[in-house]
Amino acid sequence: MTWDTEVDVAVIGGGACGVMTALRAARDPGRVVAVFEKSAREGCNAAISSGSLAAGGTRFQAAAGIDDSPQRHADDILRASGDEEWRPVVEALCEAAPRIVEWIADTGYPTEIGTDMPRAGMTALRLHTDTGRLGGGRLMRHLRALLETHDNAAFVDEAPAVDLVSDGGEVTGVVIAQNGSVQRVRADAVVLAADGFAADQTLVKQHLPHLGTPFYGGVSTSTGDALAWARRLGAQVRNMGAGLRSGLVVVDHGTRVSPALPFNGAVLVNVDGERFVDEESKGYSSMAGILQRQPGERAAMIWDATAMAATRESEMMRECLAAGAVRDCATLDDLAAALGRTPEDTERALTPLPGRRRLTAPYHLAWVTHGLLATQGGLVIDPSGRVLNQAGEPIPGLYAGGGTACGLAGPHSDGYLSGNGLLSAFGMGWIIGNALPTG
Repeated sequence: MTWDTEVDVAVIGGGACGVMTALRAARDPGRVVAVFEKSAREGCNAAISSGSLAAGGTRFQAAAGIDDSPQRHADDILRASGDEEWRPVVEALCEAAPRIVEWIADTGYPTEIGTDMPRAGMTALRLHTDTGRLGGGRLMRHLRALLETHDNAAFVDEAPAVDLVSDGGEVTGVVIAQNGSVQRVRADAVVLAADGFAADQTLVKQHLPHLGTPFYGGVSTSTGDALAWARRLGAQVRNMGAGLRSGLVVVDHGTRVSPALPFNGAVLVNVDGERFVDEESKGYSSMAGILQRQPGERAAMIWDATAMAATRESEMMRECLAAGAVRDCATLDDLAAALGRTPEDTERALTPLPGRRRLTAPYHLAWVTHGLLATQGGLVIDPSGRVLNQAGEPIPGLYAGGGTACGLAGPHSDGYLSGNGLLSAFGMGWIIGNALPTG
């Protein structure tokens, strides 16, 4: 085999998992690390996310008087997913999570606990966010800038990987396409940190036909290429029918309303004027399936000034307001007209559930539908990120995280909890980057 170049660690994908892997691996000044990114211009799912980091047991929680722990965090995830087989991976990620959040903060990133960010399925407030609520783009820019300070690490853009190189069952390198040519890069370790396959309609129809035709809210580069390369080497996959869904996608706009709205009294009313769900009981991924079953696959999210004041500074609500995706209704009669129902029917639909507050005029309304943001199925890995073959043994030289690895939702999309995506991406990047063998 003739190699065009050699590195110690080749990371495929420059999103959350890839950059975190590189940052941790590059702490060893004698190690050469290269991140090969398909297209930074097209973005990554972390950059278009809210940038919220779920972690249990951080100093930020302690300062706010919030009692939490990595074990409690893991138990919440597994209670939602029902995926006990995945417990070792989940517990490893949750154990790493508070260290990751605090490390990011210590690098100068303005971090706080989101005390205004309750989420279904979480028994404690554990979403950490930036103080300006500017989202994942800000976080990824910060981390990529940190990577630039390492002389032994390179971020190579517009350099998509096209295959793995193996010898006797061991992964020894990767094939990169760049500037119209193909280059073979030898590496002691190859880390698959690419996105999943949600942008590939053929694969989505094959593995997630039950989703119907959802709005797609992810990046165009999520084509699942790395899954095919690893499977040719005998790698296992699991939970391929699960995805990160959203039942908060605003019809005709593609923005999303805040998941905190239901915890501030917001209600969902379908096109028949019926209240059909306990809004606080469902996460936004499981809510997508419920909306899919409603007439027209949509419903009106209705809230008032109190709920607006509590949520409007989130990135999602700012985007909705800027896009004109929210309709204002000064009176109950105006709201009824917007719903196409009588005032009496509308007032009945707004009746609060026991223990919830009553919405008061003026009202706000957005018609929401279901969307697919990312896939959750992927490669089977062990708690240290090594890719496992059909016999359950590690494939030498090959690691995976991010969208390429199996996520935390379990076998169904309903098991996804807010923050799981970045937890699995940053968490496995942290674990892999820390554990890579030295020369």
